[in-house]
Parts: sequence; C-alpha cells; structure tokens
Amino acid sequence: MSREQIQAAIPHRDPFLLIDEVVEQSDVRIVCAKQFSGEEFWYRGHYPDYPLTPGVLLCEACLQAGAVLLSKITETAQGGQGNAGGVPVATRLNNVQFREMVRPGDAITVEVDLVEQVSNAFFMKGRVTNQSSGKLAARCEFACTVATPA
Repeated sequence: MSREQIQAAIPHRDPFLLIDEVVEQSDVRIVCAKQFSGEEFWYRGHYPDYPLTPGVLLCEACLQAGAVLLSKITETAQGGQGNAGGVPVATRLNNVQFREMVRPGDAITVEVDLVEQVSNAFFMKGRVTNQSSGKLAARCEFACTVATPA
C-alpha cells in the first residue's frame, strides 16, 4: 500500500503521518514501515544534543497502523463504504514499554494485530522494531473505535 493509499485510509498528514508504507496486511494484522530522516521537527527539541524519537510517537505509529487496519475492517463490514464518514480514534493505551531508542536516520517496522472486536471497539497489540538494530523498540496494547464527526 502506497503513501497515497494510506492517506486515503486515515486522516493523518505530514508532519504527523508516521507510517510510510504498508508492507503486509491481512484481515487481522498489518505491518508498516517508517524511515526517520532526522529532519523531523521533534529532533530539534527532544534531547537536541542526543536526538531521540519520542516514545509517544512510536505508540502513535502503532495507532496509525491500527487505523489503516481498522479502515479495511470497517470497509468490509460496511459493504465497501469505508468508515462511512467516521474517523478512527484511540480510546485506550495500556502496557506500554520502551526498550530500544530510535534515533535520526533509523527505520522502524510497525506490527499491529487485532486481538478482539467487541461491537465497535477494536482491541489491538502493537510492536515497533528498530530496523537498524533489529531490536524491539516499543510495544503497547490499545483500543480504537470509529467516531463520527459532529
């Protein structure tokens, strides 16, 4: 899935789009990739002498990947109608762990699995791997739903 297709699936845009491509996708799993150039705005202020990607942004990358997965699930459930005007929103973030730093120039792999769906709540698990080191950078559990704008 290309960047354009990702933008068609979720409302996120630069400078806050944190997935570059979808590498793999099934009905209950998605794998995405992101390359950090080092020019992203947060590096100027987040430990400027030793710049790091904020852990909360690694969680956000999981949430965005989950939103892309959710857009496919809701499109299938609605007979091809997509999110029917709704937007994916996070409702819960649990058991967050940060293990490996992600620095300017690093690339990450984001893996998200759908664990359970209860009505319009989608419970997922996410993992972020630093491709530069091959080590787990972050993991989290989260829940999303599709909200209808007022």
